[in-house]
Amino acid sequence: MSFDALLRANMDFERARFNMVEQQIRPWNVLDQEILDLLFVVKREDFVPPAYRAMAFTDMEIPLALDGKATGEHMLPPRVEARLLQALKVRKHEHVLEVGAGSGYMAALLAHRARHVVTCEIHDGLAAFAKANLDRAGIRNVTVEKRNGAQPAGGSRFEVIVLSGSVPFVPQEMLQRLAVGGRMVAIVGEAPVMNAQLITRGTETGFSAENLFETSAKALVGFPAKDGFRF
Repeated sequence: MSFDALLRANMDFERARFNMVEQQIRPWNVLDQEILDLLFVVKREDFVPPAYRAMAFTDMEIPLALDGKATGEHMLPPRVEARLLQALKVRKHEHVLEVGAGSGYMAALLAHRARHVVTCEIHDGLAAFAKANLDRAGIRNVTVEKRNGAQPAGGSRFEVIVLSGSVPFVPQEMLQRLAVGGRMVAIVGEAPVMNAQLITRGTETGFSAENLFETSAKALVGFPAKDGFRF
């Protein structure tokens, strides 16, 4: 590709990114300027499978295909990612757990706001894809773990937890990973009715949940199907 062609392509991406923010994300009540600015810093197109790069800024779930083969997983729409990030109010000293690394894009956004991010991915190919994307972006405060994030590993608690997919309910085991004062976002329910929730742990035994918006997302693999706890 010639320099002029490369320049035009980059300009097209910047125009598409600007339109994404102004036409999709800001109108969806994402008004935190630091979040909006971050969407220009972390290049979403660099975390999208090459076959879908031109669709990086569309208001849709993008299939996560590896070497032309579908994984069955998808990136959340940009407005959903931004709205969840805004709700969490992540601070620089905080440690974050993400379940469902996917392409690594949400982990990259979180990493710019937090001290450290652990992101779990049950699909080996996607774990490698996420790590490669994060490494190429120069993001060093993310650890990608190839495992089922629904199953606790160690006794660490996190100030912030992100479930980057839907669950029929949030299991007690996951709630116990949240530090007192911590926040979790999860898309809870079953199609066609799901709610993005902000869950806060006020005390050792006290949790509260706030419905943020209605949406829909593919279920996270490895979570129990039957409800054992409900707010």
